[in-house]
Amino acid sequence: MTVLDRQTYPGIAEPAAYQLARLAAHYDGFDFLEAIRTGKLPPAPVAELLGFTIRDVAPGSVTFVMTPEEKHYNPIGMVHGGVAATLLDSAMGCALQSVLPAGTGYSTLDISVRYLRPMTARTGSVVATGTLVHKGRRTATAEARLVDEAVGQVLATATSTLLVLS
Repeated sequence: MTVLDRQTYPGIAEPAAYQLARLAAHYDGFDFLEAIRTGKLPPAPVAELLGFTIRDVAPGSVTFVMTPEEKHYNPIGMVHGGVAATLLDSAMGCALQSVLPAGTGYSTLDISVRYLRPMTARTGSVVATGTLVHKGRRTATAEARLVDEAVGQVLATATSTLLVLS
Protein backbone atom coordinates (compact mmCIF):
# COMPACT_ATOMS: atom_id res chain seq x y z
CA MET A 1 0.00 0.00 0.00
CA THR A 2 1.34 3.42 -0.92
CA VAL A 3 1.05 5.97 1.85
CA LEU A 4 -0.41 9.30 0.75
CA ASP A 5 2.36 11.90 0.38
CA ARG A 6 1.20 14.88 2.48
CA GLN A 7 3.52 17.33 0.65
CA THR A 8 2.37 16.31 -2.83
CA TYR A 9 -1.33 16.25 -1.89
CA PRO A 10 -1.89 18.90 0.79
CA GLY A 11 -5.48 19.24 1.96
CA ILE A 12 -6.56 15.76 0.86
CA ALA A 13 -7.87 13.71 3.75
CA GLU A 14 -5.73 10.69 4.47
CA PRO A 15 -7.86 7.50 4.44
CA ALA A 16 -7.85 5.40 7.62
CA ALA A 17 -6.08 2.53 5.85
CA TYR A 18 -3.21 4.85 4.89
CA GLN A 19 -2.94 6.20 8.43
CA LEU A 20 -2.70 2.65 9.77
CA ALA A 21 -0.09 1.69 7.16
CA ARG A 22 2.02 4.73 8.03
CA LEU A 23 1.82 4.04 11.76
CA ALA A 24 2.04 0.23 11.76
CA ALA A 25 5.84 0.15 11.62
CA HIS A 26 5.99 2.25 14.79
CA TYR A 27 3.41 0.61 17.04
CA ASP A 28 4.45 -1.08 20.22
CA GLY A 29 2.19 -4.13 20.60
CA PHE A 30 -0.36 -3.46 23.32
CA ASP A 31 0.10 0.31 23.11
CA PHE A 32 -1.00 0.22 19.45
CA LEU A 33 -4.27 -1.48 20.36
CA GLU A 34 -4.79 0.85 23.29
CA ALA A 35 -4.34 3.78 20.90
CA ILE A 36 -7.02 2.34 18.61
CA ARG A 37 -9.38 1.70 21.54
CA THR A 38 -8.98 5.23 22.86
CA GLY A 39 -9.49 6.77 19.41
CA LYS A 40 -5.92 7.95 18.88
CA LEU A 41 -5.73 5.78 15.74
CA PRO A 42 -8.52 5.20 13.25
CA PRO A 43 -10.37 1.88 13.19
CA ALA A 44 -9.37 -0.62 10.53
CA PRO A 45 -11.36 -0.12 7.31
CA VAL A 46 -13.02 -3.55 7.71
CA ALA A 47 -14.26 -2.49 11.17
CA GLU A 48 -15.85 0.60 9.65
CA LEU A 49 -17.34 -1.45 6.81
CA LEU A 50 -18.98 -4.01 9.10
CA GLY A 51 -19.61 -1.67 12.04
CA PHE A 52 -17.65 -3.29 14.84
CA THR A 53 -15.60 -1.57 17.53
CA ILE A 54 -13.12 -2.56 20.21
CA ARG A 55 -14.72 -2.92 23.63
CA ASP A 56 -11.77 -4.24 25.61
CA VAL A 57 -8.11 -5.00 25.06
CA ALA A 58 -5.52 -6.70 27.25
CA PRO A 59 -2.31 -8.52 26.43
CA GLY A 60 -3.40 -11.69 24.60
CA SER A 61 -7.12 -10.84 24.55
CA VAL A 62 -9.31 -8.52 22.50
CA THR A 63 -13.08 -8.04 22.54
CA PHE A 64 -15.10 -6.49 19.72
CA VAL A 65 -18.78 -5.56 19.74
CA MET A 66 -21.13 -5.27 16.77
CA THR A 67 -24.85 -4.89 16.20
CA PRO A 68 -26.00 -7.00 13.21
CA GLU A 69 -28.10 -5.19 10.61
CA GLU A 70 -30.00 -6.23 7.50
CA LYS A 71 -27.10 -4.95 5.37
CA HIS A 72 -25.14 -7.96 6.74
CA TYR A 73 -27.75 -10.48 5.49
CA ASN A 74 -27.22 -13.30 3.04
CA PRO A 75 -29.96 -14.29 0.54
CA ILE A 76 -31.73 -16.52 3.11
CA GLY A 77 -32.49 -13.73 5.60
CA MET A 78 -29.79 -13.97 8.26
CA VAL A 79 -26.35 -12.48 8.84
CA HIS A 80 -23.87 -13.92 6.36
CA GLY A 81 -21.43 -16.37 7.94
CA GLY A 82 -18.56 -14.36 6.49
CA VAL A 83 -19.46 -11.45 8.74
CA ALA A 84 -19.19 -13.68 11.82
CA ALA A 85 -15.97 -15.22 10.48
CA THR A 86 -14.45 -11.77 9.87
CA LEU A 87 -15.35 -10.63 13.36
CA LEU A 88 -13.87 -13.79 14.91
CA ASP A 89 -10.74 -13.62 12.70
CA SER A 90 -10.21 -9.98 13.64
CA ALA A 91 -10.51 -10.74 17.35
CA MET A 92 -8.03 -13.63 17.14
CA GLY A 93 -5.54 -11.66 15.05
CA CYS A 94 -5.69 -8.64 17.33
CA ALA A 95 -5.22 -10.90 20.38
CA LEU A 96 -1.89 -11.91 18.83
CA GLN A 97 -1.10 -8.37 17.73
CA SER A 98 -1.52 -7.20 21.33
CA VAL A 99 1.64 -9.06 22.37
CA LEU A 100 3.85 -8.52 19.30
CA PRO A 101 6.89 -6.23 19.46
CA ALA A 102 7.10 -3.06 17.39
CA GLY A 103 7.33 -3.66 13.64
CA THR A 104 6.12 -7.27 13.80
CA GLY A 105 2.97 -8.23 11.93
CA TYR A 106 0.92 -11.36 11.42
CA SER A 107 -1.25 -13.11 8.87
CA THR A 108 -3.92 -15.75 9.33
CA LEU A 109 -2.74 -19.14 8.03
CA ASP A 110 -6.04 -20.91 8.63
CA ILE A 111 -9.31 -20.40 10.41
CA SER A 112 -11.99 -22.86 11.45
CA VAL A 113 -15.42 -21.47 12.33
CA ARG A 114 -18.30 -23.38 13.89
CA TYR A 115 -21.70 -21.71 13.53
CA LEU A 116 -24.02 -22.68 16.37
CA ARG A 117 -26.96 -20.27 16.12
CA PRO A 118 -28.15 -17.81 13.45
CA MET A 119 -27.68 -14.06 13.78
CA THR A 120 -30.26 -11.52 12.58
CA ALA A 121 -30.97 -7.84 13.11
CA ARG A 122 -33.21 -8.94 16.02
CA THR A 123 -30.25 -10.52 17.80
CA GLY A 124 -28.96 -7.18 19.04
CA SER A 125 -25.36 -6.60 20.06
CA VAL A 126 -22.92 -9.47 19.70
CA VAL A 127 -19.54 -9.72 21.39
CA ALA A 128 -16.51 -11.47 19.91
CA THR A 129 -13.61 -12.21 22.23
CA GLY A 130 -10.33 -13.48 20.84
CA THR A 131 -7.75 -15.12 23.08
CA LEU A 132 -4.17 -16.00 22.29
CA VAL A 133 -3.55 -19.68 23.11
CA HIS A 134 0.11 -20.00 22.10
CA LYS A 135 2.73 -17.71 20.57
CA GLY A 136 5.80 -19.32 19.09
CA ARG A 137 8.66 -17.77 17.15
CA ARG A 138 6.99 -18.22 13.72
CA THR A 139 3.40 -19.27 14.40
CA ALA A 140 0.69 -18.68 16.97
CA THR A 141 -2.71 -20.15 17.76
CA ALA A 142 -5.80 -18.33 18.97
CA GLU A 143 -9.46 -19.02 19.70
CA ALA A 144 -12.57 -16.84 19.76
CA ARG A 145 -16.22 -16.92 20.79
CA LEU A 146 -19.08 -14.89 19.38
CA VAL A 147 -21.82 -14.38 21.96
CA ASP A 148 -25.30 -12.81 21.94
CA GLU A 149 -24.74 -10.05 24.48
CA ALA A 150 -28.31 -9.92 25.81
CA VAL A 151 -28.81 -13.62 26.55
CA GLY A 152 -25.24 -14.91 26.70
CA GLN A 153 -25.76 -17.64 24.08
CA VAL A 154 -22.75 -18.67 22.04
CA LEU A 155 -23.45 -18.03 18.34
CA ALA A 156 -20.14 -19.21 16.87
CA THR A 157 -16.65 -20.29 17.89
CA ALA A 158 -13.39 -20.27 15.98
CA THR A 159 -9.76 -21.32 16.12
CA SER A 160 -6.91 -20.14 13.98
CA THR A 161 -3.24 -20.54 13.25
CA LEU A 162 -1.39 -17.31 12.55
CA LEU A 163 1.98 -16.64 10.93
CA VAL A 164 4.20 -14.19 12.80
CA LEU A 165 5.84 -11.82 10.28
CA SER A 166 9.07 -10.17 11.39
